[in-house]
Amino acid sequence: MRRSPLSLCPQPIGPIPDETARVARAAFPKGNLYLTIRDQIGVLFNDEMFAPLFSPCGQPAETPWRLALVCVMQFIEGLSDRQASEAVRDRLAWKYLLGLELTDPGFHYSVLSEFRDRLIAGTVEQRLLDTLLARCEEQGWLKARGQQRTDSTHVLAAIRTLNRLELVGETLRATLNALAAVAPAWLQALAPAEWFERYSLRVEESRLPKGLEARTAYGAAIGADGMALLTAVYAPDAPVWLREIPAVETLRLLWIQQYVVTDGHVQLRAADDLPPAGARLDSPYEPDARYGNKRTTTWTGYKVHLTETCDADAVHLITHVETTPAQIADADMGRPIHDALVAKDLPPHAHFMDSGYVDAGLVVSSARTHGIEVVGPMRPNSSWQAREGTGYDASAFVVDWERRVVTCPQGRTNSSWAERRDAWGNEHVVAKFSRTDCRLCAARSLCTRQETAARLVQLRPQADRELLHEVRRQQETAEWQARYRRRAGIEGTLSQAIRAYELREARYVGLAKTRLQHILMATGINLVRMAAWLDGTRPAKTRVSHFAALAAA
Repeated sequence: MRRSPLSLCPQPIGPIPDETARVARAAFPKGNLYLTIRDQIGVLFNDEMFAPLFSPCGQPAETPWRLALVCVMQFIEGLSDRQASEAVRDRLAWKYLLGLELTDPGFHYSVLSEFRDRLIAGTVEQRLLDTLLARCEEQGWLKARGQQRTDSTHVLAAIRTLNRLELVGETLRATLNALAAVAPAWLQALAPAEWFERYSLRVEESRLPKGLEARTAYGAAIGADGMALLTAVYAPDAPVWLREIPAVETLRLLWIQQYVVTDGHVQLRAADDLPPAGARLDSPYEPDARYGNKRTTTWTGYKVHLTETCDADAVHLITHVETTPAQIADADMGRPIHDALVAKDLPPHAHFMDSGYVDAGLVVSSARTHGIEVVGPMRPNSSWQAREGTGYDASAFVVDWERRVVTCPQGRTNSSWAERRDAWGNEHVVAKFSRTDCRLCAARSLCTRQETAARLVQLRPQADRELLHEVRRQQETAEWQARYRRRAGIEGTLSQAIRAYELREARYVGLAKTRLQHILMATGINLVRMAAWLDGTRPAKTRVSHFAALAAA
């Protein structure tokens, strides 16, 4: 049964009902998190923010600003939708924050899921965090051009791990179930009897055949069945809309990844013929989840990047959350994070990042484009000369920028000078030396391993090259090392988010919903930190063991 649309008539946020205020203040004489939020931070949201998400006609909707607050509050306390709706009905502090009468019955828990879907469909979920940050800026609790730090951690998708036979079998079963729901007559006319026997129950390891030969044959049978279904879906006489069903598209992509047709026979690809692990689908029910690895950790799901302020004399607030598929490297996220902070008018002056984010391009582009100093360990020189500690790398060549002359350690000069851009749009200079000079040079083995080619030296523009040399020089000093210790505080934020806010596991299915989960979590953490700060509670100093304290004695 199709539900009627919900309409919204924005209502002004009124004062807290007198009876609710009196009972709440009597019940919490020493204060309460939600009382502090309402009294000192205020109601963050209003109905006008969410008006575009609702129809101009239909039955009245629940008040959106209250639903947004409830979504944040349930992450503060780790509640399910059902528990959150019960808290609205039963808890005094919740009624105080939401401005409800003591007798207010609340709403059905399914409203929260529907509201989250509207946030995602309207692409307004980022406003939940940005609205709080804007309020903190207005009150002077948050300022741009301070110090910020960023780090990432892995997030597990809400799926079970499948082997290859389980994956292909369960994908085909999911597609058949989807088609049976929307085109039962078409599918019934197509499906042979063995399909009902093979795909009626969930595909699990305990039900799979034993032995390599039997499993190979079973995988080929699933492949042939899936190919027959795809052929029927894409047949000229089949309804065109069948191809637009998400489960059908997932089946098509997975069959491309897992199967190959050889001499008219469908068979599983060999292990060395599979796509890269980060590009493969791992579950038919969570097509956004990907395999990822970071150092020694491997997982299937997503990766989340948290950025927070870290000035010593101010509350530490999360300013940006970025959720990506698991295979996206940290090195690819530095620029997007800076662009997002600039768009919010919250760019840092100094941004502390670990070596996974920092490369020469980020250091140069951030300083030149946004005026952001990236503070983090530069990646080591990857040339073979630097790795082996011998020979002449690019730093051994003397550059006369005005004359466009590059002199090698043996006194030879370049024969050509060309300005180019690499695949990422970064400018660089390519200085080429004479093939004759290089072939006759006694120190050739220290310069290049090419037997006949001349030496090519790639240089960044003068200002960028000098900046990078200065950054590398500073990183060797004790002062820089002491300053960089400020980055370590982001580990505490990740720990708080994992232990108290269930950051490690995705609550929902899909990248968009997982991103919303992280935004709600970050908003909740910020509210808790702001309330503690306003109540006079300051972050505890890092604990030091008794033995480690002897070093400072």
